[in-house]
Amino acid sequence: AFADGGMIPEEYSGNGKDISPELQLSRLDKVAVSLAVIMDDIDHPLVGVYNHWLIWNLPATENIPAEIPEGEQVAQLNNAVQGIGYGRHRYRGPKPPFGSHRYKYHVFVLDKKLDLPASAKKKNLLAAMEGHMLQYGYLVGEYAAK
Repeated sequence: AFADGGMIPEEYSGNGKDISPELQLSRLDKVAVSLAVIMDDIDHPLVGVYNHWLIWNLPATENIPAEIPEGEQVAQLNNAVQGIGYGRHRYRGPKPPFGSHRYKYHVFVLDKKLDLPASAKKKNLLAAMEGHMLQYGYLVGEYAAK
């Protein structure tokens, strides 16, 4: 949807359609069981890093589709679970109040599915993934206030 270090298109922002972007992976470990994604605003002026989205138990595939629907579970993605990021069980795109912020999409390749309730937050997800990460990658994009 955008190049690493590039500008995030408006459709993936809170000013646009507020839909999750497609994420392409390469060289996925053959023993991968599931994927997890965390998206953070890494330039929040008050807290430094502010979580916008978390989803786990995604199928282990090299293509995470765009427009993942809201909800605690995503049936069309093998019942992937969305935790609480930005206070919701859904993707919340960039919408800085002023200036330009960078947003980091972390992708974790895991050796198992996680037994974690949808009420989980980022710290819970990070703890549950401990010792189960096979690979890690990220994409950083920038978005400016409208």
